[in-house]
Amino acid sequence: MFPEDLRYSDNHEWVRVGNGDTVRVGLTGYAAEALGDVVYVSLPQVGEEVAAQDSCAEVESTKSVSDVFAPVGGVITSVNTLLDTAPETINGDPYGDGWLFEVEMSDPAELDELADADAYAKLVGEN
Repeated sequence: MFPEDLRYSDNHEWVRVGNGDTVRVGLTGYAAEALGDVVYVSLPQVGEEVAAQDSCAEVESTKSVSDVFAPVGGVITSVNTLLDTAPETINGDPYGDGWLFEVEMSDPAELDELADADAYAKLVGEN
């Protein structure tokens, strides 16, 4: 249902731990489905410092505009430029090519505050 190798926020972002202290962040499939067709994405700037739970991006769909919150704090090291021309990738591949940005974490212990796949499934009522 939800990839087991990810951590999840209450705000429906996922976090994939990579090498070192850099993580990749995206929206869950649950969030992508709830949003409907994504038509525009506003991403943070590379080099921008974010704190956990800060709004740092926006996703606009045919239904609404939604904030994206940083699940962990740190510095933005990369953004998914594919979304500039193909924002609908979030709907089609939310855990792959539809990722949003990467963060070099300032405090990796913040990952412990995020849910695993089972806990997230319970949160959204799919378990």
